[in-house]
Amino acid sequence: MIYVQYTLGMAERHFLLASPDACAVRRDLKSKKPTKRQSRANDAEDGTLTDRAYRELEEMIVTLRLSPGTVLSEQALALRLKIGRTPIREALQRLARDGLVVIMPRRGIMVSEINLRLQLRLLEVRRELERLMASLAAERASPEERQEFAEVAQAMLAASAKADDIAFMRLDQRFNILIATASRNEFARRSMGLMNALSRRFWYQHYQEVADLPLAAKLHAAVAEAVAQKKVKAAATASDRLIDYIEDFARKTMDT
Repeated sequence: MIYVQYTLGMAERHFLLASPDACAVRRDLKSKKPTKRQSRANDAEDGTLTDRAYRELEEMIVTLRLSPGTVLSEQALALRLKIGRTPIREALQRLARDGLVVIMPRRGIMVSEINLRLQLRLLEVRRELERLMASLAAERASPEERQEFAEVAQAMLAASAKADDIAFMRLDQRFNILIATASRNEFARRSMGLMNALSRRFWYQHYQEVADLPLAAKLHAAVAEAVAQKKVKAAATASDRLIDYIEDFARKTMDT
């Protein structure tokens, strides 16, 4: 009797597993497992959100909407930007590498202070790197990149004519990214990436007191135009003149 029940039970199980409905159930279960393609799509989406969080937070810090010394909360930033906490955390880690925030174990995250001496030391390195990158970009930029350099130059002059500091800051960031890309030197690009945001924030903090926005735009435009026209030596000279202005600007802040 026990053997008969066992045999019947095994037969019923075999029938159920072999039936179309059972096969459909198994297919549904398998379909619920994340595929490699779905995983890659999720990773790409997270990367896009991280980039967006980084861009928005970087601009907020550079333009002093998040002022030096401000303690940041991942949860508050996630709500403010309408982005999940994971992309916010990854963006903050990138900002820490840029020197814009300081991660303090068990204490939180704070927007870094602005330091004049640090800025002057930074300019010593920027002078050499920017001259190199301007020369390389003038030599190596593609036709499409040269056209974009010409457009950035005109847009910077237009922004300065309107006294639109936010537009100019965004164009400056675009200019920095473009020249780093066109130089085709990943080591110079990574090094400059650590300095650009700190320099832009320092400029933004003091430009209303001692800066000359039309002059700053003209000097940036001169570099962009030299690159657009494949003038290697002119690009290097224009870069040095731009750094001369920025260094003079930094020293003038001592008197304010």
